Amino acid sequence: MAEQKKIAFLVDTEGIEQVELTDPWTHVEKAGGVPRLLAPKLGEVRGFNHLTPADTFPVDTTYADANADDYDGAVIPGGVANSDFLRMDNDAVELVHALVSAGKPIAAICHGPWLLVEADVVRGKMLTSFPSLRTDIRNAGGDWADEEVRVCDMNGWTLVTSRNPDDLPAFNRAALKAFGLD
Repeated sequence: MAEQKKIAFLVDTEGIEQVELTDPWTHVEKAGGVPRLLAPKLGEVRGFNHLTPADTFPVDTTYADANADDYDGAVIPGGVANSDFLRMDNDAVELVHALVSAGKPIAAICHGPWLLVEADVVRGKMLTSFPSLRTDIRNAGGDWADEEVRVCDMNGWTLVTSRNPDDLPAFNRAALKAFGLD
């Protein structure tokens, strides 16, 4: 039997747009993958339905203890607060660098690409996001477009991006394909 693919879900402790965590998580599981929740500290993280607090989720490991070699890809859910806090976490930024250096696919939705901007890995990549990030992405050397989903294989690694929860069906299909779980 082939080894199951482990997919890291990169979040901060709160402000996560819950559906952007739970919907891809469910699709990874249904496709036979093993999702793992990574955060700055152990314990639980808090999902949000836009600005309303929602469910909590147990963390599997911290960024400081994570090793890119242990994962076959990563998902970065959005949420304005989640993404803003996450991009200031040096261990999360270093993990993104390691994943990109290893050529692992990354799927980021909504405000999730802010972490990629902070990690300086969008130069030469084509991506989309929540529209308020377009200037940040362009200033970081990325090519931004307002599309349901963008898949970019440039620079030796695959990046899947989408704009918001409405795009989750296309995002999930493209992410599963990038992770080899389709």
